[in-house]
Amino acid sequence: MKHFDEAALDPAARAQQTLLTAFLAAFGAILAIPQSASAQTAFTLPAPPFDVPMLPSPSGNWTVMVGIGGEYTPDFVGSKNGKLMPIPIFSIRRAGSVDQFRGPRDSASIALFDVGNFRAGPAFKYVGSRRSDKYAELTGLGDVKAAYELGGFVEYFPVDWLRLRSELRQGMGGNTGTVADVSADVIVPLIQRLTISAGPRFTWKSTKATAPYFGVDAVQSVASGLPMYDARGGAHSVGFGGQISYRINPQWEVHAYVEYEKLLGDAADSPLVKLRGSSNQTTIGLGASYSFDFRIR
Repeated sequence: MKHFDEAALDPAARAQQTLLTAFLAAFGAILAIPQSASAQTAFTLPAPPFDVPMLPSPSGNWTVMVGIGGEYTPDFVGSKNGKLMPIPIFSIRRAGSVDQFRGPRDSASIALFDVGNFRAGPAFKYVGSRRSDKYAELTGLGDVKAAYELGGFVEYFPVDWLRLRSELRQGMGGNTGTVADVSADVIVPLIQRLTISAGPRFTWKSTKATAPYFGVDAVQSVASGLPMYDARGGAHSVGFGGQISYRINPQWEVHAYVEYEKLLGDAADSPLVKLRGSSNQTTIGLGASYSFDFRIR
């Protein structure tokens, strides 16, 4: 990362600082919202034309959580430099079910099955494109298109203070591989409405999910100056994350978090990472979310 005196002369760094200042101002404004607000049923949707076999009927009341966060995250996976970017927040659960914990690494998801301490349903994650003209380290490596990873999640609370979650997703677009995320979080309420959490993370990726970002073919080798490299799948990373969240009222919640990830296997051994980047990846973020109800007839 650049030193402070260099960043002061860099327009991109000044823009990042301005964006961060604006986000913090918005974050403070949210904290000032009166605490007397409560969730209300916002609207009613017509009944679906048919039910999907083997799945619970979608009819009834649902609670939606939407929000946005700001992250300081690596420029690209494997980079040693960082950038500030917005992150969307989205989840749906049955209204009246326990308002379960949500981690910053969770994909957008819908809990179609919500029974006791067990939840499961579809999950979606958007992976932004990687443009070689944006960063000098990627010169000659070509662009990687945006990817859309579709799959599902399961999570289980063996006790009130421990959440276990796993996601399995299949990529389309920039990568066509399979990704599996596993995490555990110890959840500790400090005072009413204020909660801290932390726990380990692990990610596995198939070859088709790894090669587009870490492989170097013959043409790319000549254009970039990096040695050829055949990146294959396997254990992708291990890490640890922590979060602090504050529920202002039944509708609004704010949180801050830090996530550390250590690249493993072929991702860590890629010449892009070894020669131009870093296997240590850290993300720092702030976020705010709003919950509301709707009904399906």
